[in-house]
Amino acid sequence: MTETKNIIFDLGGVLLNIDFSKSVDAFEKLGIENFQHMFSQTIADELFKSLETGDLGEADFYAAIKKRTKIGVTNGEIADAWNALILNFRPASLGALEKLSSKYKLYLLSNTNSIHHDCFQKKITEEAGKPSLDNYFTKAWYSHKLGLRKPGAAIYEYVLENGNLLAAETLFIDDTWANIEAAQSLGFKTHHLQPTEKIEVILE
Repeated sequence: MTETKNIIFDLGGVLLNIDFSKSVDAFEKLGIENFQHMFSQTIADELFKSLETGDLGEADFYAAIKKRTKIGVTNGEIADAWNALILNFRPASLGALEKLSSKYKLYLLSNTNSIHHDCFQKKITEEAGKPSLDNYFTKAWYSHKLGLRKPGAAIYEYVLENGNLLAAETLFIDDTWANIEAAQSLGFKTHHLQPTEKIEVILE
C-alpha cells in the first residue's frame, strides 16, 4: 500500500462539535417551519448551496431568509440562528493535529460559508488562542472561497492540483458518507468518521 503522506480533514463533526438541531430550533423560533428540510448534514437546498459556494452574499442570504419568515427579524437574529449549530472545538482533536503535523502534511476541506467562517474563526481564538484555524494546516480550503463544494468531484480535483497532492498518498477524513464516496472515486484513502469516533483515537 502506498505510504500516507497527507491527511485532509473535514471540519464540522470532525474537529468542531456541531448540532444541527440547535439551528433548526432557532430558525423555527424565527418563524421558519421545516428548516431541517432546507439544511442538515446531508441536505442543502439551493439557498444554502449558493451560500456555501459564495454565489450568494450575506446580504442576499439575509434577505432570502426574511422572505421565508412570518415575522420581522433582523440580520443579527438570522446570523445567531444560523451560527447556533456551531458548538465548540474538540481540544483533544486539536492537540492531535499538532502531534500529527510532525509526520504528515495536514489540510482542511470544509463546506462552509462566510457567516460560519467568521464564527468558528472567532471561537478558535477564544478556545485555543490561535489567530486562525488555518494555523493548524499546510492549507485550508473553504467551499465559499473556492466556489465549489463537496461532494462534487471538482473540489477534490482542485485540492489535488492546488496542494500538489497524490490521491493515493492522501487520507481524507469526513463524517458524511457522500463526501467519502466522492473521494474514494478519485483514489483517495478515506475514513468515514462515526459519531462515536475521534481523530485522536483512530490515528494513534
